[in-house]
Amino acid sequence: MESKTKNRKSREQVARMVERAFDGLTLASNDDAVRELKEGFFNAAYNVCLSDGREVILKIAPPPEAEVMTYEQNIMSTEVASMRQAAQNPAIPVPQIYAFDDQRDLCDSDYFFMEKLRGENYGIVRSSMPQEVQAQIDEQIGAIVREINRFTGTYYGYPGNPDLRGDTWKDAFLKVCESVLDDGLRKNADYGPFQIPEIRAAILKYAPALEAVHTPQMVHWDAWDLNFFVLNGRVTGLLDFERVLWADPLLEAQFRPLFGENNGYLRGYGKTTFSHEEEQRNHLYTLHLALVAKTEGYYRHYDNDEMANWAMAMMVPTMQWLRDN
Repeated sequence: MESKTKNRKSREQVARMVERAFDGLTLASNDDAVRELKEGFFNAAYNVCLSDGREVILKIAPPPEAEVMTYEQNIMSTEVASMRQAAQNPAIPVPQIYAFDDQRDLCDSDYFFMEKLRGENYGIVRSSMPQEVQAQIDEQIGAIVREINRFTGTYYGYPGNPDLRGDTWKDAFLKVCESVLDDGLRKNADYGPFQIPEIRAAILKYAPALEAVHTPQMVHWDAWDLNFFVLNGRVTGLLDFERVLWADPLLEAQFRPLFGENNGYLRGYGKTTFSHEEEQRNHLYTLHLALVAKTEGYYRHYDNDEMANWAMAMMVPTMQWLRDN
């Protein structure tokens, strides 16, 4: 999907970035030594061939003038720090970070080089796999997400934005939701049949359920199929740690209704049933995801309505549940 936040660079610029990151090593001479990867929605990314034969991945943050949502501030530094922390657990297949540059002299925004994962993108090849292989991989993903959640923090909220933190999960989550609504207000976002006061009231109605969360845990939040790589029926890696926050593990993508009940992810995670209070939190988190997905389009200026339609397909039944239960 095309997005105005993608900070594309020329081959010559990438060449200079390579030489700094790899101690004078140069690009390979072939014409496709710098090949753009177009699956992502936010950052620019390239497959880069080095003169020593290696292939690495370059990821570049949006340009400084790009409008981003409040929670997206400083998320590339969050991504690098979170990947390095997650890599301490060998059960989490995280690509190695080769270099992170935030000096902004060769490039006008932060960037980093990382290991190129083996295998294929699960979100792309999943439908071509036998169902039993899909189920096997899904259970692996659930187990990996559980391992990520084992890391604990000292506050709730976003590492890159102190304004979106709290001493309690309830406090942090309300700040996070309010920031998304404020981002929407700035762009006159259209949330279909729902007005912002109605959305805010639904969140506040169920906010007491958030008080049951007592430990800030690392939450990837973006662990969708497109961010996993697989090979021979095994997960070889997980990408996109940029939206990591310290939160309730039920915020993870695997607990959203898009995957259905008692799916392979949940079996792998080891949690297939939910208390009424957990169901309330799950619906709040689905609403938050829908709000983010709908609002981000006003900042990224996508070239189609796919994401907006996806968001509203979640928001409508979730708001109905929060209103009626």
